[in-house]
Amino acid sequence: MSLPRRPRLRPSLGTLLVAACLTGVVSAPADAGSGSGSRSGSADRDRALRKQLEGLVNSPGGPPGVIAVLRREGESRIVRAGVADIDSGRPIEADDHTRIASTAKAFSGAVALGLVDRGVLSLDDTIGRRLPSLPRKWHAVTLRQLLNHTSGLPDYTQDPEFLQIVTADPRHHFDSRRLLDYVADEPLLFRPGSQYKYSNSDNIAVALMAEAATGERYEQLLRGLVYRPLGLRDTSLPQGYEMPEPYMHGYDVQPPNPPEDISEVLSASGVWASGGIISTPADLTRFIRGYAGGALISKATLREQRRWIDGASEPAGPGENKAGEAIFRYSTRCGVVLGHTGNFPGYTQLIAATPDGRRSLTFSLTTQVNQATKPELLKELREVEENFVCALLKD
Repeated sequence: MSLPRRPRLRPSLGTLLVAACLTGVVSAPADAGSGSGSRSGSADRDRALRKQLEGLVNSPGGPPGVIAVLRREGESRIVRAGVADIDSGRPIEADDHTRIASTAKAFSGAVALGLVDRGVLSLDDTIGRRLPSLPRKWHAVTLRQLLNHTSGLPDYTQDPEFLQIVTADPRHHFDSRRLLDYVADEPLLFRPGSQYKYSNSDNIAVALMAEAATGERYEQLLRGLVYRPLGLRDTSLPQGYEMPEPYMHGYDVQPPNPPEDISEVLSASGVWASGGIISTPADLTRFIRGYAGGALISKATLREQRRWIDGASEPAGPGENKAGEAIFRYSTRCGVVLGHTGNFPGYTQLIAATPDGRRSLTFSLTTQVNQATKPELLKELREVEENFVCALLKD
């Protein structure tokens, strides 16, 4: 999710700590309270993975910190480089909070597909049926088209009025349930179902449809259908700008200027179901293993979710990308993983797992990387992500 860059508030202190960053590879349990994991793979492979993360940190415009969690056969390996906080020099931990950006769309998909499984919603439900107050020209759009980004809904985050408000006051508190008002006067970009175009408006509409069908607030649906079943203890959808402790600080990195801490610059209310969730690498590991592996829905609904079409996540994930219902298929040289990516000022994410959910990878950076702002760094990032997928999949 790309939003306007905020003018620099102050030079960031302690930039020398980035050059002298902390690095490490450790083995750890994937879930709090589970048995201890043991070191996996050769020391040479561990050093190679760490070196790739160090390369990202040291790249022009690279993140001050990055952490990857690889989970397989009951064991977690944590690979990290850089720092969680430039001022303190503290390394990133798997229980540090982070803005998960558009990987939050997978959470709205989990809610919607869970309701489909229960017969509360149908993938063929339309905006006109569930949200008749939205513009009539949008009424034919289905839940299926919203989830796979073939709806044609204009993206509210690109609306001039919305951008003007965010630029003037990044911490502005939006009415999250009225975000689509910013594009209510616009027609669909194309006939629903005729083409793919990633839009942040889609998952706002998904959450509103879930609320309309159940009479419950989206936040409560997340708790009941996602957090509790998967044991997510450090995941939330706030309305404000504050980050819970401990957290990995997110930075605007624009050389030759020093990195600027923008962790708490923007209000989550302006992205809500499309990108406002805060979580941790540990919780994201639990989530993607359950979500990609089908733990939350029946096999019939899982088959519907995995009807792949041409389309890439934002930013593009490793390998060849295909879009499903609030999930993407990443075909790499070493095999296939399913998941989602995201980017938000200060943060970039990848969450992925094998189709059976037994192996997973979470990848968190502390700066925003996408095709529009840092195309060369994104190319490097995708290559590193693919290498980590190979490390995950190889026996």
